[in-house]
Amino acid sequence: MLKQAIIMLQEYLKSLGVYAQIHFELEGCFKSSLVKSPVDFSLVNHTLAALDIDGEIVNEYWKNQWEYVSLFNGQSPLKEADNLTRTIAHLPRIFAKNGFHETLIQPVVWSGDQGKLACGSHDIFTTDTRAVHIPNAIQLNVSVINSQGVNIIPYDGFGEYLQQCFLETSKDCSLLYLPEEEAFERFKLKSYYGLAQELCSPYNISGGHQGSIALYKEYGKHNQRMGEEPLLFDLQNNVLLSAHNWHKTARVEHRLGASSKAYNAYVNVLFALANVADAIEAYQQGVDLPSVTKVVSAISLPTSLYSHQSPQPNNQENTIGAIDLFDQSHWFNKRINKVQQLMRHKAITFETLPSNIGDVIKKQILADYQQEIIELPLTFN
Repeated sequence: MLKQAIIMLQEYLKSLGVYAQIHFELEGCFKSSLVKSPVDFSLVNHTLAALDIDGEIVNEYWKNQWEYVSLFNGQSPLKEADNLTRTIAHLPRIFAKNGFHETLIQPVVWSGDQGKLACGSHDIFTTDTRAVHIPNAIQLNVSVINSQGVNIIPYDGFGEYLQQCFLETSKDCSLLYLPEEEAFERFKLKSYYGLAQELCSPYNISGGHQGSIALYKEYGKHNQRMGEEPLLFDLQNNVLLSAHNWHKTARVEHRLGASSKAYNAYVNVLFALANVADAIEAYQQGVDLPSVTKVVSAISLPTSLYSHQSPQPNNQENTIGAIDLFDQSHWFNKRINKVQQLMRHKAITFETLPSNIGDVIKKQILADYQQEIIELPLTFN
């Protein structure tokens, strides 16, 4: 049903003359007795390619940390969801065959490395060997291509508006990309353990080009020039001349997802496509997007899956958890329901879907977190 819903959203966007390009990045760690530095992932990547997975494994910053990077092979959003789902499922077995005895796909790898950065440096470590708890993320990148093959993220304020859509929907939908309790511990690492200098992972919902929901146009997260393509090399293979084709690589990057075996790629692709549908409708209806795009202040994320109520009345410590936030909100399911109504008679596949498919999907997502309450009958002696 999730796959059918994704196909429905893809077809809806196609009927509007656009398609979305979605790519994932997944961070994780491994444990290994092998003494290799850096690790050669060529055999792992060969296996991924043989499994028809459009991605590869590369080294990441921390010791024994790796990153799955999606390849730009023109895959559909549905295929990209398949890629990540199969990667999470197969990677422990693939790593085991190549000498890595434990694969860690989890929000935090506790005491995963050691060290303390020198003040003001991002590369030089002191002799302090305190433990570093490694945060691992799943990032989701979105571009939107029109019928002429042009990425419209850079034009007419569309990228800013799509970014705003994600900024406004991400808190209520945090359950989708933070699917387990440890995911919320990931956001506390910098402040709880004094790792602000060592860790650069986000901890709230913020925009700009360096926030947790970032719009990359001319410049990326580290203020690097985007879309640089080498044109001329010298005899030592140094780049002498390059082009700055950032329009092709412009995208919105959702950087809040937590690495987890419970992460549902299909649900998160639906979340992304629903935001694209909102943005493209406004774009094509002639809305002046720059005039309706507002500055969104940083938004705090939930601190847990579960709501907590203080025993004291009117206490500010009352907090709503991610499960209840998603349960009480209606954007996600109503947006999918709306597309279903518009597409119901477009293809027999969509006619056979249950009515209000968004409501059905939302109910299934929540069902995974709701425990059955067994009421024992009262007995009288």
